Amino acid sequence: MSTSYRDDPEAIQALVQPDRVHRDLYIDPDLFALEQEHFFANTWNYVGHDSQLPKPGDYIRNEIAGQPLIVVRHQDDTIRVLMNRCAHKGSRLVSAPSGNTGKHFRCPYHAWTFRTDGSLLNMPLKNGYDGTAVHECESGKGLVAVKNVRVYRGFIFARINDAGPGFEEYFGESLSSIDNMADRSPEGRLEIAGGCLRFLHQCNWKMFVENLNDTMHPMVVHESSAGTAKRMWADKPADLAKPMAIEQFTPFMSDYKFFEDMGVRVFDNGHSFSGVHFSIHSKYSAMPAYDAAMKAAYGEERTARILGLARHNTVYYPNLTIKGAIQAIRVVKPIAVDKTLVESWTFRLAGAPPEMLQRTAMYSRLINSPFSVVGHDDLQAYRGIQAGLHASGNPWVSLHRNFDPAEIGERDLTTVGTSEISMRNQYRAWARYMTMAMGAGR
Repeated sequence: MSTSYRDDPEAIQALVQPDRVHRDLYIDPDLFALEQEHFFANTWNYVGHDSQLPKPGDYIRNEIAGQPLIVVRHQDDTIRVLMNRCAHKGSRLVSAPSGNTGKHFRCPYHAWTFRTDGSLLNMPLKNGYDGTAVHECESGKGLVAVKNVRVYRGFIFARINDAGPGFEEYFGESLSSIDNMADRSPEGRLEIAGGCLRFLHQCNWKMFVENLNDTMHPMVVHESSAGTAKRMWADKPADLAKPMAIEQFTPFMSDYKFFEDMGVRVFDNGHSFSGVHFSIHSKYSAMPAYDAAMKAAYGEERTARILGLARHNTVYYPNLTIKGAIQAIRVVKPIAVDKTLVESWTFRLAGAPPEMLQRTAMYSRLINSPFSVVGHDDLQAYRGIQAGLHASGNPWVSLHRNFDPAEIGERDLTTVGTSEISMRNQYRAWARYMTMAMGAGR
């Protein structure tokens, strides 16, 4: 690996200027490797939802920064996150994406067994270890458990390293978007519905994340898809009910003023959401059965407050984005400097009529999935950026739109929806968490 960045945290921080970033953030493979080692390990990452683990012994396989993990419900009903590595020879313990392991994990190589909290249960022919130091070394202590784990309204987050702020400090007021998504259930509870839609993007992960609250591109990039749907509906009577697909497609072709007036709010540590005042989800048709269920659960006043929030994308930096108004999430999984896997999951609102899930599933297929129409517009744009950044002559990426030096250091700001403040906010957090523990002990 090149030593230019590894040995120099100041060089990394210099890649992020107040109103621009260096192209190496997107195209340098050595910098990507350092991200895996430092940035993702120092930040809180989404690793699953507790509805995927209804019973003790249920587990899902995941990873953060290339490190294999097991997210499991322990026998005391708590959620644990363990390194997916046998303490003996290092074999991966589970290979299936999910399952139920019962009361213990059994290594497929030498049959060492571990309880679902990671503690060592048994070793075959354990008398062979009599008189050795196995129980005093790392192997005898069992699986490595991730200490920093938090379940919030069903969403499971973990931080690999001890460096960095606690959960509440890291996310702060941005958690209101998760609250709103869960509160949209008459029972205040979300459930993962169906499987996962996985979409491989030939681009750096940061392109996808910054695009989520980029409101200057929809009317350009999505003209061929959403624009076609809008033209198809243009001559229909104003009072004619729109099909669900048309409701979801056409707002992407709103004008600049719409997106500017929408507003964007940014929080410390790179989090943000667009749709402060309204969003592309604000004018979906009412569903009387759902409204009745919500009012029965919360009363008219609180129901109006909950459903009155129709935020567009909330970014929980670095790897989770949610659409509360449509009950869908996307999870970012960096694979290489120019390759990113994006997972799309849909949620059922517990206690809500099935039409709500139908709306969510249709949106995910139309917009987020590898079978989508809108999603391929973005993918083509990302591919173009990934290729174009290798051109010589200008190594910088502009983030100047609506820049105000007064925004630096502010932890919570609301401004016009077409500002590039959410991107600037992400990269300030990136620089901070990339270099947080670099050089420690030297």
